[in-house]
Amino acid sequence: MKALILKEIRSYLSSIIGYAAIIVFLISSGFFVWILPGNNNIIDMGESSLQTFFSQAPGILMFLFPAFTMRCFAEENKTGTLELLITQPISIFKIILSKYLAVSFLSVLTILPTLIYYISIYQMGEIAGNIDHPSTIGGYLGLLLLSITYVAIGIIASSLSKNQVIGFLLGLFFNFIIYVGFSYLAVFVGDPLDYYLMNLSMLDHFNALQRGIIDSRDIAYFISVIFLTLYLTKIVLKKK
Repeated sequence: MKALILKEIRSYLSSIIGYAAIIVFLISSGFFVWILPGNNNIIDMGESSLQTFFSQAPGILMFLFPAFTMRCFAEENKTGTLELLITQPISIFKIILSKYLAVSFLSVLTILPTLIYYISIYQMGEIAGNIDHPSTIGGYLGLLLLSITYVAIGIIASSLSKNQVIGFLLGLFFNFIIYVGFSYLAVFVGDPLDYYLMNLSMLDHFNALQRGIIDSRDIAYFISVIFLTLYLTKIVLKKK
């Protein structure tokens, strides 16, 4: 399993897709947070907080991570190597888990450079270190959980198609529905269903963590979605 994880990581790092996605995320998030004038600009706001970054990042990552995951099983399905891979002395779930862990590692690498934002605000305050630490820690925790959940959703999307582009579009669609789709739907249905729909939305749980409120229920939600999507991926591949 370790060899498969390393193989997947090497395949991403040896292609332009992985680097391009990371660069696009850093440039786009930096543009919205530091350059574009307005309410989302940290300097214009004059607050020692990364809240604007945490509000922008999930939408950008929603588009980027399906680009990481679209090739996971779509390419295997197209080339016919999935059957060969399954005949190896390793279980289907370990194959799925290997791909998931490899792409999750890349998602962490994507977010890691943004710590420079935290260091910058830490030093730029009127008093050095005057930054909202609880919301920053909660925001980064939420962003990491959100990212690895996006990856799990993207992997099941990739398993449903032989075409990488369709895998990308399915991953984007599924991420959108689970991140904000349920929230939008909750506005229309009203009581009492709106409460349950909001609890199904990643946005609601991410916002709670972003406020610095680290609740085990929010963490359990993301972990549950990850395990559910990986289990459904196993069912899809077994049927194929």
